[in-house]
Amino acid sequence: MGASGLGSALANSINLSNLTLDLSDNQIGGIGASGLGSGLANCINLSNLTLDLRDNQIGAMGASGLCSGLGNCINLSKLTLNLQQKKFICFGF
Repeated sequence: MGASGLGSALANSINLSNLTLDLSDNQIGGIGASGLGSGLANCINLSNLTLDLRDNQIGAMGASGLCSGLGNCINLSKLTLNLQQKKFICFGF
């Protein structure tokens, strides 16, 4: 299923208002993080999100995709986001 699959499932949860996800140390890559962001983008009633993605391999593109999706969460009033990485590789894009 992976993080993208989780994102697809979350896309159908439009009435979700509070969410805590600890996905630390799960080998999530950039595609998975972007897919998660795409799903969260549909959670327009989300007001409180705690998302722990530390120690994955999301990279700059994954972080960008995730944050792009979060930008659509217009009712988000509290965000706790952990993107701490052991190795964060950035490539110009």
